Amino acid sequence: MSNINCNFVAGQWVTGDQEIENRNPSDTSDLIGRYAQASRGQLDEALEQAQRAQAVWATYGMERKQAVLMSIGNELMSRADELGRLLSREEGKPFAEGRGEVFRAGQFFTYYAAECLRQLGENADSVREGVEIDVRREPVGVVAIVSPWNFPTATASWKIAPALCYGNAVVWKPANVTPASAVALTEIISRQDIPEGLFSLVMGAGSSIGQHLVEHPSVDAISFTGSVPVGKGIATAAIQNLTKVQMEMGSKNALAVMDDGDLDLAVSVALGGAFGGTGQKCTASSRLIVHASVHDAFVDKLVAGAKAMKVGHALHDGTQMGPVVSAQQLQENLEYVAFGQAEGAELACGGVRLEMPEDGFYMSPGIFLNTTNDMRINREEMFAPLASVIKVDSYDQALATVNDTNFGLTSGIVTRDLARATHFRRHARTGVVTVNLPTAGTDYHVPFGGRGDSSYGPREQGRAAAEFYTTVKTAYISAGVPS
Repeated sequence: MSNINCNFVAGQWVTGDQEIENRNPSDTSDLIGRYAQASRGQLDEALEQAQRAQAVWATYGMERKQAVLMSIGNELMSRADELGRLLSREEGKPFAEGRGEVFRAGQFFTYYAAECLRQLGENADSVREGVEIDVRREPVGVVAIVSPWNFPTATASWKIAPALCYGNAVVWKPANVTPASAVALTEIISRQDIPEGLFSLVMGAGSSIGQHLVEHPSVDAISFTGSVPVGKGIATAAIQNLTKVQMEMGSKNALAVMDDGDLDLAVSVALGGAFGGTGQKCTASSRLIVHASVHDAFVDKLVAGAKAMKVGHALHDGTQMGPVVSAQQLQENLEYVAFGQAEGAELACGGVRLEMPEDGFYMSPGIFLNTTNDMRINREEMFAPLASVIKVDSYDQALATVNDTNFGLTSGIVTRDLARATHFRRHARTGVVTVNLPTAGTDYHVPFGGRGDSSYGPREQGRAAAEFYTTVKTAYISAGVPS
């Protein structure tokens, strides 16, 4: 491979018609590299070769597939420091988070390596005498993966790993904001025992390469993580070819803090959920719904905790919150601060651009007080280190506020009351519910997804992923009459 900044198309590293710069959001003077942008012709080639390679991959024995996924996973985990540093350098999350993301990505691959050996079918007797039924899952075919920048390695991995596990080919278009992590993961996959063209990396703008990918008739399934408007556009394009679609989109997650909850735990959970990853998580706690009897004490501790957070360079020791990912994201964040203040919310702390020794996109963690659930800052996903406190008078009002949203990804409650926790788990209209834990943070071996505008299509992760990455075949067999 002559140039690590190339695309990987049909088994070859190739340059493109254009290049983009990739700069460190912690220090914009740090040029990470230049990255090729794939052409439409290269994408067409990748998809054509993927169809041929998938047919070969489907014939590989289960242990051979398992070895491939295990090798990828083990290398990711063993190189977590190195690749985590690269991830943090280009995305901006503190090194501990970057390292943890790469390690978790490795675990996705090793988990699905094991799943290669667990693909068991079903059998049944027919209602017709002498007929037996065999039900099994087969690969869906060529999978297009469109992944986001906020978890550039982990989100891509939880899509790529099951796609390969269940016998599919993959054409991957990552976010253009974080190409270095995409190239690093692709380089690992490219060295495996897989058919040429089974996996391709096509970097480029969503409006051009991404659009051509999701509109292409050779694509059998599309897995997307990103914004609601883009997701709806992908669904519109996909339906023209009746392409299978799985989408994880926006959120407006709520954490309910009840009067019987552990206050220090509640503050810790809220700070971690709201400001981990600089608030750039689909599972971030952006609405903090607090019982009136503990509201003032909670707010005092919350604001003190936010003010004490160390914002700094992602790779510097002691940094608790890094920069936001780009100048555009920073501008959008500051606009939401202005929206909130214009609506009458009180900015208790933070929410401003910070001047630091390095020229980067730094912003202080911000907390809004005196907010209502109908405010724009409580209706729209901000993807920012901003959280709003909403005061409520009862558990019932808290639950109603949690559910009063177009989204439904995650929600959480802090309470010591088992009956209340159980009621919340059963009645919160979200795909994921947490009790005395942050709304952010999920495991890889169980389903992940939401309701409403948050998700569309089958769940991701765990064994639930088989629903999307496979198609079911039912076979009827007549053994005849013994002679």
